[in-house]
Amino acid sequence: MRTKSLFIGGGWCEPVEGGTREILNPATNGILDEVGDGSARDAERAIVEARKAFDAGPWPRMRAQERAALLFKLADRIDAEAASLAALETRNNGKPLREAAGDVADAANCFRYYAGLITKPLGQTYEVPDPSILSMVVREPIGVCAQIIPWNYPLLMAAWKLAPGLAAGNCCILKAAEATPLTAIRLFELIEEIGFPSGVAQLLLGPGATVGQALASSHGVDKVAFTGGTATGRRILAASAGNLKKVTLELGGKSPNILFEDADLSIALEYALFAIYAGQGEVCSAGSRLLVQRSIADRLLPALADAAGRIVVGDGMIPGTEMGPLVTPAHLERVMTFIDSGLTEGAELLTGGSRLTAGDLARGNFLAPTIFVNTRPDMRIVQEEIFGPVLAVQLFDDEAEAVRLANNTVYGLAGGVFTRDGAKGLRVLRQLRAGITWLNTYHPTFNEAPWGGYKQSGTGRELGTWGLEAYLETKQINVNLNPQPLGWYRQGGSN
Repeated sequence: MRTKSLFIGGGWCEPVEGGTREILNPATNGILDEVGDGSARDAERAIVEARKAFDAGPWPRMRAQERAALLFKLADRIDAEAASLAALETRNNGKPLREAAGDVADAANCFRYYAGLITKPLGQTYEVPDPSILSMVVREPIGVCAQIIPWNYPLLMAAWKLAPGLAAGNCCILKAAEATPLTAIRLFELIEEIGFPSGVAQLLLGPGATVGQALASSHGVDKVAFTGGTATGRRILAASAGNLKKVTLELGGKSPNILFEDADLSIALEYALFAIYAGQGEVCSAGSRLLVQRSIADRLLPALADAAGRIVVGDGMIPGTEMGPLVTPAHLERVMTFIDSGLTEGAELLTGGSRLTAGDLARGNFLAPTIFVNTRPDMRIVQEEIFGPVLAVQLFDDEAEAVRLANNTVYGLAGGVFTRDGAKGLRVLRQLRAGITWLNTYHPTFNEAPWGGYKQSGTGRELGTWGLEAYLETKQINVNLNPQPLGWYRQGGSN
């Protein structure tokens, strides 16, 4: 039991108000650990320490190479503990071990990417009309950055936030998700062992409604970065208005995956499954709407249902598991309400739709891969983010209708197209109102490329050079190389 699981001011501590939270294994709902559960008062402590570290400490004044050296060490330590971190992630989140292993590798590479990027050119000089003026632009850290992450990618989302924020010279306060803090705790143990300066990186646990709200509203915080649901994103944006802090929001999605009749159906079918069932569908960019050209529906849909029914669902730690449990019993119940809604509104259940309770599965939060057909655009299962292994199929006749259906959502995070006609594929992708798109693939994500969405899927971008710029201020500097009297005002004389 680790009640001392808040990392504030360079050391581990218990919450001021003494709260604790049991952390469960979603495959069994057995207790994995008990951790400290923080409050707004703990957030205030962390903000004070971060302000001291940024305003008077060494971190923002270090050379970029010095900060990079620590980030490289952290990446190496993550690689060295990859197997244990992946196992811890699977036990806490539920995803299959092979997915967790990929997340750990990506996390290490994210720290390594920003460690390298921060030593590259970040400024500019200009030729201006006055030859005596040297004009330049430099980039500087924003300050104290609050970073609030979700439970679906606990370690990877921590890396996405901390790596660019720390590389840029900011002091970061990470708030882990209530249900899945264990890999974040281990990450901060590594940060402590490596020797990051006090107050530079801090870890908070606790409810978003209190701890997250305190961070978002504090005038001592200069930036807040949040990944999670759109409703929570709105509250964070409103709370941030007090001091007009910088805000990055990576929010929900209801992403379309479009299958044209000329696609290689064997490949498209497998990707259709991967798009929605990877990560149990608990993925913001999941291909949760499958748009199928009507001419191939009779061939594709029976094969899709058969393949979904053969997905191996079970404990992510068991070799061969292809889809794990949902993260908590409460989230399972939420997803079930969407399934009930689909049936009530008249959609047809092609496969799945029920809990899996045979044998040991009865102890966990397992749900059969689910597919709805005969849907309408106004249905909740078509319009709202379910965040679970539930696929809504929509049929279309031609390219124009596919684009219209794809864009008929308040979200704009991701989208995919499958076709042998490359020109058509690119033409459709260009018309999708989404920030991340794929042609004849789905889900690949790269540290080098920007991540974020249009419309109510958020503001700003993470990853790539865009992710670093989100943690930097831009300052113009003009230097007079030949100071002379200005002669602008008359010196004395009569009026």
